[in-house]
Amino acid sequence: METKQYIKLKEAAEKWDISIRRVQTLCAGGRIPGVVRMGRDWMIPADADRPTDGRTKQARQLQLDPFWTDMPMPKKTPFLYMTDLYNSPGCAEKAIEALSYNPEAQILFAAEVAYSQGRIDKVYESASYLLEKHSGFYAILSAGILLAQCAIWRGDLSLWRKAKIHISEANAKDDRDREIITLGICAVDSMLYDVRSFPDWFRIGCFEMLPKDSLPAAKVYYAKYIYATGHGIASKTVQLEGIQGLALMKLLPATIEPMISQAMADSTVIPEIYLRMTCAVAYRFTKNDQQAIRHIDRALALALPDKLYGLLAEYCRTLGPLIEQRLSAIDPAAWIEVNRLFKLYVANWSKLGSSITGRQIIANLTEQNREVARLAAFKLSDAEIASRLNMSVSGVKQAIRAIKTKSGLDRDQFAAIL
Repeated sequence: METKQYIKLKEAAEKWDISIRRVQTLCAGGRIPGVVRMGRDWMIPADADRPTDGRTKQARQLQLDPFWTDMPMPKKTPFLYMTDLYNSPGCAEKAIEALSYNPEAQILFAAEVAYSQGRIDKVYESASYLLEKHSGFYAILSAGILLAQCAIWRGDLSLWRKAKIHISEANAKDDRDREIITLGICAVDSMLYDVRSFPDWFRIGCFEMLPKDSLPAAKVYYAKYIYATGHGIASKTVQLEGIQGLALMKLLPATIEPMISQAMADSTVIPEIYLRMTCAVAYRFTKNDQQAIRHIDRALALALPDKLYGLLAEYCRTLGPLIEQRLSAIDPAAWIEVNRLFKLYVANWSKLGSSITGRQIIANLTEQNREVARLAAFKLSDAEIASRLNMSVSGVKQAIRAIKTKSGLDRDQFAAIL
């Protein structure tokens, strides 16, 4: 019996005269028959032919498969993982397998799950493949959103701009599609607390023009929008008549709590996690740690079965010791991985955010100094801060000086670095 021969990525790249990155993308996208994944490496049949470059006009005419271009998404939304396709903790792999009848949806859903897990290289490969395949409207739009998310994790301004172009240029057929594109832009901007591009209909939470399948995601990003607006008011980059400081933060839980109940009723796991974590941040800002812990614990119960560590890492900066305390008590190994991802995320998030907004975003404060800054932003005196954090008054004063030095901000602007 003849043994099948395989070659590695480098050999295939040289044989076909293309880059190793391109071969990786072709392997990840299932474009090379018989390819085998071995750990982090791909093994390619030695007799495999180079796939036709789907990026050329001629190739698209020859290769566009009605199975891809005409088959509708199982849900009318670029956020498949925020729908009830993901309806219970630990069901990610089962949900991916259930989408085998629709390769485009399956690749998209798997990439979105990979993003939640912090597997950014996988996300990049899948997003690039969907764009190269010239997929349907929702897949192209989602691939652009995924690329923008990759840009945040990599601190890559060039990739961010490229992703925004892909989102904006998705092939909209009607006004509803154009509003979905706007939602995609809102989604990525909200991750950097940038609310400048948000349209009036989004600002008031009127989502009547969106397909119902996109409503769970719209609620998540609306909660993030309100949070970003509250942050902007506190940092004096956004003005809203009659509201100052962190006042809007105090109103945020009353807005998000009903959304959480609806997410539970709709069996949408990912939106529930996002909403609970955002609500926990708002509670923490308003000094209600008990309610913050309630939401953190429930979010962890939803996230841990599928190891959604990347999603949790996004909130370590704002939830500080609370998430470490709750997660390390449940699963110490999980906390180690979340903390590793957090360090990667926050460094590059800060780098990209500073490049886009033109403002310095501080990521390297100690946890104690961040707590001091948070309480100072709430207008507590040095003595009150010292009492709350079990510090000396002189220690608080020293921390205030350190924060000012690192941030270049005055005390009344500390909310900008929270």
